[in-house]
Amino acid sequence: MRPETPHHPSPRPPTSPPQDPRAALFKDHNFRWMTVGAFLSMLGDQFTLIALPWLVLQMTGDTLVLGTVLALISIPRALFILVGGALVDRHSPKQVLMVTKYINLVLLAVLAGLVLAGTLTLWMVYALSLGIGLATAFSIPAGTAMMPHVVARSQLQAANGISLGLRQLTMFLGPLLAGLLIALFGTGDAATGAADAPAHANATGIGIAFALDALSFAVSAWTLSKVQTHAANPAPAAAPQAVLASVAQGLVHFWRDGELRTCFLYWSAIALFIMGPIHIAIPVLASSTPQLGAAAFGIMVGAHGAGTLLGMVVSGMVPRLRIGSLGMTILAFDAIIGALFMPLGLITAVWQGAALMLVIGLLGGFMQVSVFTWIQQRVPPALIGRAMSLFMFIFMGLAPISAAVTGWVMKSVTLPQLFAASGGTLVVLAALAFVLTPMRRVNDAPKAVR
Repeated sequence: MRPETPHHPSPRPPTSPPQDPRAALFKDHNFRWMTVGAFLSMLGDQFTLIALPWLVLQMTGDTLVLGTVLALISIPRALFILVGGALVDRHSPKQVLMVTKYINLVLLAVLAGLVLAGTLTLWMVYALSLGIGLATAFSIPAGTAMMPHVVARSQLQAANGISLGLRQLTMFLGPLLAGLLIALFGTGDAATGAADAPAHANATGIGIAFALDALSFAVSAWTLSKVQTHAANPAPAAAPQAVLASVAQGLVHFWRDGELRTCFLYWSAIALFIMGPIHIAIPVLASSTPQLGAAAFGIMVGAHGAGTLLGMVVSGMVPRLRIGSLGMTILAFDAIIGALFMPLGLITAVWQGAALMLVIGLLGGFMQVSVFTWIQQRVPPALIGRAMSLFMFIFMGLAPISAAVTGWVMKSVTLPQLFAASGGTLVVLAALAFVLTPMRRVNDAPKAVR
């Protein structure tokens, strides 16, 4: 038995209410600088995501050309994003991210100047799109790997929640502001339709949108310079070796993890068959329906972002709300999303498209934080950069490649047929994954240590 020590004061300090981890994070000046810069950069990105497809459609009215532009962004991103993840694991994500910000600043400033001057031609759009795609292949894994180098590991979940929430806020605000900007400064002139002619319709608004994105890169580069990082995973320096060998090491690890392999393959199928058509079909729907337009395009995409943000809030309030397991919940939500996607091609009013996109975003946003956290918990810290680059490769590399194919397919199918086929495919994929794979047994618990 331990001897009693009744007269010794307790070493514990007086009890006080636990501090909100989010409030503690915002007292960290490094986190504040990084968060402000990331918010501005993500908001600027939304302007380009709206302006670029609208620019191409105004120049050519050709969905195949739009698919080609998206492919020029996505193919180099898809080819190099895993290399970017390996470099980030071996070097400083801050340095990689800073270089990409300066490159994007120059590319967007040139694009804005050419649009506003009325001298932009299609080959220039192709060249600048290729450059943007190459830059994002390295900025995406660098940006997703920054957080462990800025905050303590115990604060990662709260920090990720804030970061993802702000990202979705920009996905709500950005498309709305960009769509209104393009509509407000539109000249109302018809596009020439010639492949090498500059786009005149909405040229001022489109040029300003690109200029604002360039400005966001300049400001976020300055805020990033204020961030002091630390080693997230101290380890001996890696021996010099081919970067591809590092990529292969990560892929082998992910393949041997059965649940990771199943989820990555399922998400790849969704990106190929579902996400690509969304990238093409939504702007085409807005531009080809008389009752819609640039503002409607921004409203629908913004509604999806608002729904995703709301879904994240709901997920934070009831984080363990599940239909059985994590995997079962993902499959059930995907089936519902597919059913909601099918009637999009038949809408005749902005509110109809916004309502459908809002609910689709709500369901997707609810699962997004859980999936992000699940990957972080399951993957060893030394492989986080490669894991997140593979995850982003699926949704930001494969999906636009699928969009390029969709541009070709739309030469022979109607919009209602495309939306119905894409939504139906998602329902079928979810059903097949439930029956044929262990996806339904994936749970929230991290992988057991052997």
